[in-house]
Amino acid sequence: MRDPNDALSNQLLAALPGEEWLRWQPQLEPVELTLGQVLYESGSAQRDVYFPTSAIVSLLYVTEDGSSAEIAIVGFEGVVGIALFLGGETSPSRAVVQSAGRGFRLKARVIKEEFDRSLPVMHLMLRYAQALITQIAQTAVCNRHHSVQQQLSRWLLMSLDRLPGKHLYMTQELISNMLGVRREGVTENAAKLQKAGLIRYARGHIEVLDRPGLEQVACECYGVVKQEYDRLLPELVSV
Repeated sequence: MRDPNDALSNQLLAALPGEEWLRWQPQLEPVELTLGQVLYESGSAQRDVYFPTSAIVSLLYVTEDGSSAEIAIVGFEGVVGIALFLGGETSPSRAVVQSAGRGFRLKARVIKEEFDRSLPVMHLMLRYAQALITQIAQTAVCNRHHSVQQQLSRWLLMSLDRLPGKHLYMTQELISNMLGVRREGVTENAAKLQKAGLIRYARGHIEVLDRPGLEQVACECYGVVKQEYDRLLPELVSV
C-alpha cells in the first residue's frame, strides 16, 4: 500500500538515481490537492511541477465558450507541468484536480536546473513526456471514433490505474465534463455497465465489480496507452 505522504510513492520520484534523489528530497514540498483545484490555467506561466502520490490531475482543453474536454490524466505514475522542462513556460491546457489526494511540489527553477544538469533526469522525464503525449493523441482518437460506453470504460480503467483499490468518487456531471459528452450519455452508459454487472454506481461512488469485463468493453485505446507507458518506463511499477 502506497503512503501518500511519502514522495517515493510517486513512481517518477522513486525512479530517480540516488544522487539525484538526495538533491531533490529537501526541495520537494508536500501539498494537499483538493477536488477542483486548478494547478495552472491555459496560457499562464507555470511556477511549479506537481508529483501526485494519491491525487489524480486532469489536463483539460478549454474552448472559447467555456466548454472543456479531458486530454490526459496524471496520477502517481507521473508529473504535472511538463512544459517547464520541455522548453515552454506555458501550456494550452488547464490542469485540474480530478480526485483529491496528496502530492509533492517542486519549483520551476529546480526542475529546469535538474533537467539540464542530469542526463538520467533528462532521459526519465523525456520518456515520461512521450508516454503522456501518446495518451493525449490516443484520447483524441478515442473521442472522435469510439462510443461513449467505450470512452467511459477507458476513462474508468485509466483512473483506477492511478488510485489504490477499485473505488472511484465521481459525479456524473464531472465525468461528462471530463469526457466532453452530455451528462445524459454518461447516465445511460453507466446504467448499461451496471446492468451488465461490471460496475456499481450510486451517488457519485463507482465500484468496479468486474475489471476484465470492463476491459473487454473498453476500446483498444486503453491498451495502447498502457503498453506505451510500460515500454517507455520499464523501470517503474506498471500502471
